[in-house]
Amino acid sequence: MLHQQILRINPTKFLTKIQSIILKKIELPKISQKFFSLNNINNKKKKIRTNTKKIGFEEKYVRNLRLFSFSKKQKKGNFELDGSSLSPEKLMQLSTGEFRISLSKESIRKIKESRSCIDSLANSGEVVYGINTGFGNFANVLISNENLIDLQQNLIRSHAAGVGDPLSPTRTRMLLALRINVLAKGYSGISLETLNKLIDAFNHDCLPKIPEKGSVGASGDLAPLAHLALGLMGEGEMWDFENQKYEPSEQVLKKNQLTAISPKAKEGLAMINGTQFITSLTTEALIRSENVARQSCIVAAMTVEALRGVPRAYDADLHALRPHKGQIKVAERMRKLLHREDNQSEIFLKSKHAVQDAYTLRCIPQIHGIVDDMLMFARSILSTELNSATDNPIVVPHRKAGDYFISGGNFHGEYPAKAADLISMAVAELANISERRIERLVNSNLSGPNVIDDSGHESNRLPPFLIPKDQGLNSGFMIAHCTAAALTSENKVLVHPSSNDTISTSAAQEDHVSMGAFAARKALMIVENVEKVLSIELLAACQGIDLLRPLKTTEPLERVHALVRKYAKKWERDRFMSPDIESIWKLFKEGKFEEVISDIHLK
Repeated sequence: MLHQQILRINPTKFLTKIQSIILKKIELPKISQKFFSLNNINNKKKKIRTNTKKIGFEEKYVRNLRLFSFSKKQKKGNFELDGSSLSPEKLMQLSTGEFRISLSKESIRKIKESRSCIDSLANSGEVVYGINTGFGNFANVLISNENLIDLQQNLIRSHAAGVGDPLSPTRTRMLLALRINVLAKGYSGISLETLNKLIDAFNHDCLPKIPEKGSVGASGDLAPLAHLALGLMGEGEMWDFENQKYEPSEQVLKKNQLTAISPKAKEGLAMINGTQFITSLTTEALIRSENVARQSCIVAAMTVEALRGVPRAYDADLHALRPHKGQIKVAERMRKLLHREDNQSEIFLKSKHAVQDAYTLRCIPQIHGIVDDMLMFARSILSTELNSATDNPIVVPHRKAGDYFISGGNFHGEYPAKAADLISMAVAELANISERRIERLVNSNLSGPNVIDDSGHESNRLPPFLIPKDQGLNSGFMIAHCTAAALTSENKVLVHPSSNDTISTSAAQEDHVSMGAFAARKALMIVENVEKVLSIELLAACQGIDLLRPLKTTEPLERVHALVRKYAKKWERDRFMSPDIESIWKLFKEGKFEEVISDIHLK
């Protein structure tokens, strides 16, 4: 079979060809609709012309294509980090590779000041955890001055024990940027020389290979951050953008004319002790969830129109009597999108309506609204965590000599872990309600108001599974709904809070952990599932609108409909549906449906 031939192709050459397509700015979802040639396979000058539309790429191949950033991007700006003003949006921008970073003057001053405290320790005789002692259960083992550098290097090597798939370059960039920001705060004792090498690595896209599994989220994200530090030491591997594969770190650094770091006293600990793995991934989950929450109202409004729902349920006076911020905001979004005197819908004006709709339509402000409020709370946690000193021990230079170092627990990941679980619980609800709305769209017993028209007949409903003719010969949206149901049910398992779990580690010295790393990773899985469920609902709702033609919906929703139809045409009969879902999902993830109606301000 054709797809088996493709799987025998040299994967490196296959990805290189895909890279060339993407670099020509052909959008990823459209690849499934294009022809491309694979040249010189197995060193033979033979061209194979392949129609990928017939291959049926599995999700894992699409995911792997997204895993790697295919080329270095031209730097178009600089962000000055100071350890106190990094926002979730700025961190997401730094993940793109389009920006350089530097330190503020105040950060440089504080970094030098805290490092002087470390340097003064050498001859003082003071015992400080992690500087001249072992780690974890070895905290009471004293280390001689001549072994302090070996101590830090051994710490990084021994703790780089993660497993699993590597983080994408985008997420590694995000992690490195956040770690630099925390060190820029000036309370970790890292030297300016070493921190500048981290910044140089970021600015040159020298991104170590970091396995995604191995952190329990207390004593910081030790394993992933150790892999980050290991690569910067010139050990392990880094992603080589030129060769499109992982290469020895020493080789990648040399290619970029950079030198490896050589951690001095305290610096190994400073680089690996913190919550930045949890926090960076959860920040991505937050930004994507906020995008989902806003655009879910667009999707819901399209479904309300297709089902000829009653906009009265979104009346401002009603929601003022239960003044939750999110509920009021969502009701306002729905009013902006649906029929009103200055935004008329022919579908609304010429349809019969039920007295009231089912909960999945009538209660959109109450259900979607709490999602907004939960995300707002998660944002407040993450905004603080992004600019927090999460090292141990902390170096506080303004205290008196001999009292500079404070051992504590700022590395514990409970705060960002709870934020990750909160995001998961919030955004998963949008898939729950979306899947139920899809059911109403495809089920001809539910797909319209239960009213009698003027001739005494039951009001027309949408055809079964939204296929206009030859039902039975054609199945329409039958299995698209099954896919939405599968993703929604998958989320019901994933949404179980990781941070409710704990396990004792390091000989019971570290006897409570946050499990925040898994909370963050599965938050991203949940968000992606929700994006795809809503993409299926949007396709179904637009099909419903088409089946009500020539009647038109409101002007903003007509714009959204037109954008959908630019990438996925109306269903007249069955066709391969996965590419259409992928296309709409990509637009959804990029916020294009909000962008096309940006003038009505859904924030």
